[in-house]
Amino acid sequence: MLSFDQCADQYVLALSPRETIAGVSTRADDADSRLRALAGGLPRTRVDLETALAARPEVVVRFWGGDPRLLRALERRGVRVVTVDEADDFADVRANIRKVATALGQPARGEALVRDMDARLARAAGAWKGERVLYLTPSGVTTGPGTLVNAVLTWSGLTNVEQRPGYQSVSLEGLALSPPNAVVLGFFDTFQLAGDTWGPGRHRVLKRAVQGRTLASLSGALLGCPYWGAAEAAELLSLKAPR
Repeated sequence: MLSFDQCADQYVLALSPRETIAGVSTRADDADSRLRALAGGLPRTRVDLETALAARPEVVVRFWGGDPRLLRALERRGVRVVTVDEADDFADVRANIRKVATALGQPARGEALVRDMDARLARAAGAWKGERVLYLTPSGVTTGPGTLVNAVLTWSGLTNVEQRPGYQSVSLEGLALSPPNAVVLGFFDTFQLAGDTWGPGRHRVLKRAVQGRTLASLSGALLGCPYWGAAEAAELLSLKAPR
């Protein structure tokens, strides 16, 4: 088994016996890789035909890694390419887990992962009882219906004030004039690591808008891929809810 990008790494590391993993991506042990501890000692592979063929995988798993020409070349040589699909809700995540687990010959591991995810969701369900919240990233982006982050918020009982679908920009002027009652932050941990001194996340207006209003700050490792980390995020959110 071979994974072509950081999101695919999470699936391969979680579902494949270690001895069957021919390689993981060069980002498998980055700080925002949720399962980076499992990547230690595994080969890191570049995303090119020569490297992939040298690893002799039966299956390649990818989300965004690998261009169409490379993928077609692998398939012509008998390598099965499995693509993790974008996920807008937890049903999509379940479908991804089962799809990849079946391709890897590990359906039992896949079902165990689904059960763990569903247990986390059961514990998180409705905890916030409708509290209105704005989701915010360091780049000044929020999200509305039709995204996995929105599913995280609503599952844990939060009402997302952003009702435009997909990902949307939030103006600093809007935050200054009408600060939200409550916010959930995402990716601020990786933002700090990146050392971006110019992004909106450094601006004093944004800092004032979130000060004293932040319900939780969720790790980029939980939100950056269409996978079960989103259920962990929902569970973490629920633990912050008043009892």
